[in-house]
Formats: sequence, structure tokens, C-alpha cells
Amino acid sequence: MNSFEMNFDGLVGPTHNYAGLSSGNVASMKNAGENSSPKKAAKQGLLKAKALSDLGVPQGILAPHLRPDLNVLRSIGFSGSEEQIISKAFKQAPEVLAACYSSSAMWTANAATVSPSADTADGKVHFTVANLNNKFHRSIEHELTYKILQATFSDQKYFSHHKALPAVSHFGDEGAANHTRFCSNYSDKGVEFFVFGKYGFRADKPFPTKFPARQTIEASQAVARLHGLSEDKVVYAQQNPDVIDAGVFHNDVISVGNKDVYFYHEQALLDTENVLSQLQEKMGSEKLHCIKVPSSEVSVQDAVESYLFNSQLISLTESTMAIVVPEECRSNNNVWNYLQKLIKLDTPIKEVKVFDVKESMKNGGGPACLRLRVALTQEEMSGVNPKTILTDSLFNELNLWVDKHYRDTIHPSDLADPRLIIEARTALDELTSILNLGSIYDFQH
Repeated sequence: MNSFEMNFDGLVGPTHNYAGLSSGNVASMKNAGENSSPKKAAKQGLLKAKALSDLGVPQGILAPHLRPDLNVLRSIGFSGSEEQIISKAFKQAPEVLAACYSSSAMWTANAATVSPSADTADGKVHFTVANLNNKFHRSIEHELTYKILQATFSDQKYFSHHKALPAVSHFGDEGAANHTRFCSNYSDKGVEFFVFGKYGFRADKPFPTKFPARQTIEASQAVARLHGLSEDKVVYAQQNPDVIDAGVFHNDVISVGNKDVYFYHEQALLDTENVLSQLQEKMGSEKLHCIKVPSSEVSVQDAVESYLFNSQLISLTESTMAIVVPEECRSNNNVWNYLQKLIKLDTPIKEVKVFDVKESMKNGGGPACLRLRVALTQEEMSGVNPKTILTDSLFNELNLWVDKHYRDTIHPSDLADPRLIIEARTALDELTSILNLGSIYDFQH
């Protein structure tokens, strides 16, 4: 069957804020405590999704999480009315309250790892929700993410959903941010590429020393087993610990792939030549276009500051692609000069598309973070919740919904305002009707 790739973008939630919670994410830490604009953030994400939909890339929408998570606050000893819980937490443990307000579920590249039916033993599309256990504020996400994915990819005939791996560092799993897939066509059996930061059970192996490695090889191997992938179509590679210590917290900050193209920084991996050799061998007769970006043209620092690699490679035709980058790439002379050179090289990448996603960038996520890639056949598409597929009508409806419910600005002190959770609940209750998700939020029960 002919297949195509859909991008499911995370809708930025109504409590989007800058708490600076993510050690190892330079942008997140740098902008901690600044005012955020939930309304602007949601609209920037929707505009990107709509623009790619207009280019012919099918787009879906994944619902945001409700924040703050009062159940977590209750579980650690905060009691009383909701207003009292928020007030006590703000006074006694503001960092914990900020974590329970985290908006990071908007980066759906971290939601799960997805294997299309062409690759799996049972011929279903498999999802394993990421445990995100390296950061407290992220570790509380996976149960609701699992519900959202089930409500979006709802037909059990086509989709198989796996819960998160054990929530320990040995099985740290950050989802599709450390996974990509190579193929000639989306309908072909592909080569699934898992990049990890460390060995969970081997202290004698290389690991970063300044910032944590969030993905383990054991987690990647577990996902491959759960999805029923063939060993002859899987490659594991270790991320360079030095680039993790430079702020490359996920592989999608230092490389990106699509179909038969791998776009990577020369310092991205350990043992790069061996990894590329394995990828090409497992691709068989199909050529893998490996585009190496040298440090002499774009430094690791340039890559981290601009999020050049946290880009989307999208297929324009059977043989050509565009690279979707944030506005910050245009602001960095080295990166912009390289991109102008790139589109003239003998590679499938022929266009550069620039988007303003500054609200996301300031929290540490670029265009690639905002979307989960799902390759589907036309028949499998019929099993996707149709209300979550982006159309002109849904785009307009969601923009009106954002205008109605979102604040223009959130200051860190606003996290003490109990009205914020009431506003968020009102908004998300309406959203579940718009997207036909059912009662996925605890407050709806």
C-alpha cells in the first residue's frame, strides 16, 4: 500500500510558561523567569502546522496537558482546597509548583516512539509512550500522553499502544527525539535508527559528565522489541557525550533524517563511519544520502543556538525536500550561509522554509520538537480520529478557541493565581469536544 507521513503537532497549552526546568537545555535555562505568551505560542504553532499542511504535508493536532497537576501536589503532602494547595506550594516549594505547571508536553517529538506497520511484526502501527524520567516535570506526563494518543489513534485494528518503560534511569526514554527512520518510500520496510546517550547498565562505557544523558541503549532496545522490529532493519548509535555536555540534550538537536536523507553534524555521534556503514548496509540497494555539516562551517555552539538540526525535513516531491527551520537560523550568519550553500549542493534538500516559533524556542524546542511523525497507509488513516486532522475549518476554530481562552502574558508570579487552573480547565473541556477526545482529563470524571 502507498503510505505517507503525517505530522501531529502538539497544541501549546494555556499555562505555557518559562520555568527553566530543563538542565542540559541551554535555551530553557537561559530564559527562566521571563514572561511568556501562551496565546502567541499556540498561534505560532498552529501557523507552522497550517503552512506545512498547505504544502501538502498532512497535519494532525495533539491536545495539551492540564496544568498545574494538582494530583502530584497532593501526593507530596499539599492538602486543602485547590486554592490552598496552590498557595501553599507557591510559598513553600515554588520550584515544585513550577514543575507541576510545566508546559513541555507541547513538544510531541518526546511523546512517544512510533514504528509504522511496514516495519512491525504484526503489521500494526506501534506507539510506545516515553517515560521522560530524567526530569521530574516531564516524568509526570506519560499517563495522560498515553490517553491522548489512544484517543487520537483509536482504532485497535490498526494501532497498538504500549505504556511507558520502567521509570528508572536505566530505561530513560525520550521518544522520537532520539529516533528516526530511513526508507526509499514511506510504504517500504524501513531502517529504524535509535540514538542513545549512555548505557544504563555499563559504567565502563562513555557518558557525558556535565549534563545528563536522557536516552539509554536499553530503552531503545526495549522499544524495538515491543514494536516487533527485525534486527536486520535496526541500527543503534551512541550520541557523542561531548555534544551532550555542550547542550545537545536530544539527538534531534544535532541531526535529522527523512526517507533516504540523513542530515547530521560531524560531531553528532561516536564511531560515525561505522554507524553510517551499518545504515547503508541495512538500506540495501537504496542509496542513503548522508549530508555532513562540518564544524568548520557550523560549530556545535551555532547548532545549539540556532537549532539548525531541530528542523523538519519534508518531502515536496518524490525526489526533493525542504528543510523547515526556526527564524533563529536566519539570525546566525554561519548557519544561514551554510543553508544557502546546502540548497545548491547535489542533495534532495532544495528549499529552506523559515518559521517564527520563538515562544517555543525560548523554552528550548524548535520546529522538530513540536511534531510527532507517523507514517500511515490510506486505510490506517481511516482509523485516526478525524476531528484531530488539521483542516482549514479546524485551524480557524482552534484560533478562535485560543483567542477566547488564552492569556496574552503569564508572569512567574501568575502561577500563584488559582484562576489560572479554572481558565485552563474551561479551555480544555471545550477542546475535548472540538477534537472529540472524550473525557481524557481527570477533572472531567
